[in-house]
Amino acid sequence: MKIKLGINIDHVATLRQARGIGKPDIAEAAKICLAAGADFIVCHLRGDRRHIQDADVFLLKKKIGAKRIHLEMACTPEMERIALKLKPRSVCIVPERPDELTTHGGLALSGKNAAKAAQCVKKLRRAGIGVSLFIEPSAASVRAARAAGSDTVELCTKAYAEAFGGKNEAAALENLEVAAVLAREMKLHIHSGHGLDYRNVRAAAHIEGTECLNIGFSVISRAMFAGLGRAVAEMKTLVA
Repeated sequence: MKIKLGINIDHVATLRQARGIGKPDIAEAAKICLAAGADFIVCHLRGDRRHIQDADVFLLKKKIGAKRIHLEMACTPEMERIALKLKPRSVCIVPERPDELTTHGGLALSGKNAAKAAQCVKKLRRAGIGVSLFIEPSAASVRAARAAGSDTVELCTKAYAEAFGGKNEAAALENLEVAAVLAREMKLHIHSGHGLDYRNVRAAAHIEGTECLNIGFSVISRAMFAGLGRAVAEMKTLVA
């Protein structure tokens, strides 16, 4: 199976927001990523708008087409409205905390949170938008995602990425593999992401059933030294 690569360009916007002068250009970054082999562009429109802005996602729609946008968003009425207007190729529902530097981990899919997620999934899928849920690599989370009506899970690779090269690496990778087995049994599509880089990505890419990897920070960091196109192409080679 050919694994798709989504490149997250949030941190291109982070750099732009540092000066507020419109540079670097989000759309230009997206075009370079796609030309270098990315299958689609990922962006997280956060409630605090710390990097990607509303205008950015609609500019991307105009410049590269909605079907090449994968939108990460919290499960809120505001974000639902934006997603339904944007109609990207797909959406990933992620947890969001105002004090976090980046997404802290997978969704807590229980009680009211599970009910909210299920309603959001239903509305977006009814509009023809693919929906994944960002979850921890555990049996309980996979089952909860299925119960919420999603046909796709994005397994959080944070624990694996942080354990890479250490004594807990094998256990963290095994958790991903076991979660993937259960997801396949439940007929769920499998995506993965969070903290993946040029050293640790191969093992994640080789987990059976994986269809897509979403990667951002490491590629944008590499781009500072190698250029964005080369950074994307190098990552594409590793996940192939």
